[in-house]
Amino acid sequence: MRRFTREQYFKTAAQMEALFDDLPSAIANTAEIARRCNLVLQLGKPRLPNFPTPNGMPIEEYFRFASHEGLDERLLQLYPKEAEREANRQRYVDRLEFEIGTILKMGFPGYFLIVGDFINWAKQNDCPVGPGRGSGAGSLVAYALKITDLDPLQYNLLFERFLNPERVSMPDFDIDFCRGNRDRVIEYVKDKYGRDAVSQIATFGTMAARAAVRDVGRVLDMSYTFCDGISKLIPNKPGTHITIADALKQEPIWRSATSARTRSRRCSTWRRSSRA
Repeated sequence: MRRFTREQYFKTAAQMEALFDDLPSAIANTAEIARRCNLVLQLGKPRLPNFPTPNGMPIEEYFRFASHEGLDERLLQLYPKEAEREANRQRYVDRLEFEIGTILKMGFPGYFLIVGDFINWAKQNDCPVGPGRGSGAGSLVAYALKITDLDPLQYNLLFERFLNPERVSMPDFDIDFCRGNRDRVIEYVKDKYGRDAVSQIATFGTMAARAAVRDVGRVLDMSYTFCDGISKLIPNKPGTHITIADALKQEPIWRSATSARTRSRRCSTWRRSSRA
């Protein structure tokens, strides 16, 4: 219960000045704090830390240079024989240029360079890193920058699954770091790009009504057949979020079935306690 007083309302400036007539600096400081807290957020546009390029080279130019240099190293590994390497080079270069053009057009060269930077730091500092998974493994640029260790051309993987100009969204590499060294990588990123430019995110999932009924039934040691039958009585309308409360209102059969089961369990409990 919350107990409010008659004074809990937004007072006018004149009323506040009257209340603090013995301490006028309080009024002045309030305005000053409000002025300092003024903040304008630019939404809908990715904000990335600045990637330091050698000798102040434009980031687009350095991104292209690093990608081609990395591709040369990868081709040496894939095709040790020069004749075979040169025979395959053009198809790799064509794919690389296509991806570079798309990444530059979407404005994400800094993202690839930053991710490549801390992944390569981890590899060079005894922090085991996964070879790459998810749609990011379809990027040849990622392979050239050593973000991933999988040749997408060998397995006919599509770059468009990862980054598509028709669906503009931030690229998202799935990266697996060794659990024991993960904090070291995070500290490196904070130190290099600034602690005010780095944050960690958390995700959590919620259960739909049908899954919640099945899980609760399992915890209460009810039979799977009964719980599954009850859960299927909950309306399943695509594009809508049906809660258990909604189901009780919309489906009389579901309400009567759950009520009958509750009465049955209460009677069973009463009989057990009576015998005791």
